[in-house]
Amino acid sequence: MNKVKITVLKTTLDKELAEEYGAAGLDKCLMHTEGQVFYADYAKPDNFCDEAWKAIYQYVFALAHGAENELFYYGDWIRKPGVAVCSCNDGLRPVIFKLESTDEKSEINYTPVR
Repeated sequence: MNKVKITVLKTTLDKELAEEYGAAGLDKCLMHTEGQVFYADYAKPDNFCDEAWKAIYQYVFALAHGAENELFYYGDWIRKPGVAVCSCNDGLRPVIFKLESTDEKSEINYTPVR
């Protein structure tokens, strides 16, 4: 299993939806900033949003386990092997992430509880 590089490409705010549904003063996500980089494999990186992780972990898992030579969804989504672009599930202010395969091997740095 290899680590996956996660880069924050964009933080967004749908102003129209935020005006209709959002709390007063709602702005772009405060948890992540454009250009931030994280590395992950089987576990959520430190300081990474829990909800964003729930939305992207299946792609991280696939890339960490060898999907680097494959195109997601039969090549009709992303044209580069080993790359996925996806977002968190916040409908008002989604954060967009680029996930990339790396050659860096993962190491389990915890003792599993049984």
